Amino acid sequence: MSTITVVCIALLGILLFVLGANVTRNRALRGAGNQLPTDPADPLLIAVRAHGNAAEYIPTMIVLLLVCSALSDSRLVDVLAIAAVFVRCTHALGMLRSKTMASHGPLRDIGAMGTYLVGIALGVTALVTI
Repeated sequence: MSTITVVCIALLGILLFVLGANVTRNRALRGAGNQLPTDPADPLLIAVRAHGNAAEYIPTMIVLLLVCSALSDSRLVDVLAIAAVFVRCTHALGMLRSKTMASHGPLRDIGAMGTYLVGIALGVTALVTI
């Protein structure tokens, strides 16, 4: 496994934990108030969804990166690892900078589409390197 892929896996893990810490920070700021917001503009809801979305995709991306690295020495795995970090950071920034979850912005949309494309590319890479 290349150093680039290991660093990217570590960065994805760090991103997930930073987003989780942001949820905790927002909960602490809220105090004893409503901890289950439903308002799409509520900062706590935005933080929860940014973390939740990352938790839905980052673990699978990490597993696929590990599988692809075990099966191949191709530089393509490094490129996909870098792309995974880029699209997941882009998506998280897009969500956290949103005024409301009810609207989409370019960062969020690019991050989401990139997540699907990189994830599918990782899956296909794993299949063709068997």
